[in-house]
Amino acid sequence: MLESRWLKAVGVAAAITLATATAAQAAPAPNPVAAEGASAVVTLRYDDSRAGGWEAAIAAGVASWNSNVDNVKLVEAAPGTRAEIQIVATSGWPQATLGPVRPGGQVRVELGSQAVAQGHDKTRIAAHEIGHSLGLPDTKPGPCSQLMSGSSAGISCRNALPNAAEQSRVESAYAGGLAPRVPADGRVLVDAP
Repeated sequence: MLESRWLKAVGVAAAITLATATAAQAAPAPNPVAAEGASAVVTLRYDDSRAGGWEAAIAAGVASWNSNVDNVKLVEAAPGTRAEIQIVATSGWPQATLGPVRPGGQVRVELGSQAVAQGHDKTRIAAHEIGHSLGLPDTKPGPCSQLMSGSSAGISCRNALPNAAEQSRVESAYAGGLAPRVPADGRVLVDAP
């Protein structure tokens, strides 16, 4: 009887071992390359409390970047919180500090009404100036399909979406979930024609 119980226990143990080994072979092992290649998201806060009249354009410009770049997320700063991107309305031409801005750093975006008075689209202006904060220079002259062509695309251009090259450049600047390894450029780019 003891021998029978022992044989039964050995048989059960063998069956458990076999089932575990089969399940381990059936489940794919995690791919370390894929895990390493996945980018963490860099969150950058913006403050538009001094950009009265531009709220809808800013929201649309932010949405454009958030839906087209995977590793950077722009969020509105809570009141009293320091924001990396300060957005203000001015009476001049739009301008912005050239980034890429680092978390904890700070750049300024000025949304100038002079461009709007000449017929340029507010949402395109907002998205374009935010692009400077993310490290993109102007690509003037350029077609409407390039967000960073700015005013050189003409007043009929309403495109507020970064193209594939612009998306790639921003994603590269923030790759690995880290702030850029090089400091922000810091130049102020004025987007007058």
